[in-house]
Amino acid sequence: MSTPPAEEPVTFKHWYEHGQHYVHRGHPVFYQTGGSGGSGPVLLLLHGSPTSSWDWHLQWPVLCRHFSRVIAADMIGFGYSAKPRDYDYTIADQADLQQGLLASLGLRRCHVIGHGYGDTVAQELLARQEERVRGDQAGLTLESVCLLNGGLFPEAFRPTFLQKLLLSRIGMLVSKMMTEQGFRASFSRVFGPNTQPSFDQLAQFWQLIAYNGGADLAWKQMRYLKEREQYRERWVEALQRSKVPLRFICGRLDPVSGPRMVERYRELVPNPDTVLLPGVGPKPPLATPDEVLDA
Repeated sequence: MSTPPAEEPVTFKHWYEHGQHYVHRGHPVFYQTGGSGGSGPVLLLLHGSPTSSWDWHLQWPVLCRHFSRVIAADMIGFGYSAKPRDYDYTIADQADLQQGLLASLGLRRCHVIGHGYGDTVAQELLARQEERVRGDQAGLTLESVCLLNGGLFPEAFRPTFLQKLLLSRIGMLVSKMMTEQGFRASFSRVFGPNTQPSFDQLAQFWQLIAYNGGADLAWKQMRYLKEREQYRERWVEALQRSKVPLRFICGRLDPVSGPRMVERYRELVPNPDTVLLPGVGPKPPLATPDEVLDA
């Protein structure tokens, strides 16, 4: 098994040439794994939308030194995983994928770091854990959860204009009309003014989105915003009832899930543990990797 080195920067080429695949509902799912080995703690990384496990490459070397096993998958419909057209992309299904992947690796306990879309998957995993606790059933055990820039409370979320379009009746058409130039302009706006992605980084993000026709599916993937409203009670109660350590880290300049979300978290979650990163937008793992590691 060839994994990205634990002491050196990880390249895009190495990440995607030396990963592995897990089959979920008949579809191949790309994932990357590394770590220091042994029987120490395990870490599961859940990426945001519309990107992939590559979001974590800047933290990867350090995390692999601190955890015996680190796992990061491109969720179905994202990155270099399968992007089936006739598929119901739901948060519950993405949680099934994560549970199945860890089970296939013989892992039953893990710490979690989620970002954006991945935060919502983490909330579903927390909800399932709470159900198992009440029902005394076996399953994946989360030992801690760290959430980054997620729309944890839909009432505090402010969708972008593009997100609104993708959720509208013309969402399918908007997806089909999406171009690399338009993506570059839209995606750059969500970064802080001092943390703008480079031309090459934007090209990599677009490659991940456009791979296997993925841009055409953006309107389907965006439905998770409606799921957040539909399952708000379930996913908010998961945070309120959880007995595992929780931390919420957020970029202060995030226009969709910034300080408003942190304030709401402090209002609703018992003993809230929050960190605001100044000068950072909605993509802290990519914009300020060292600050994220410190937090």
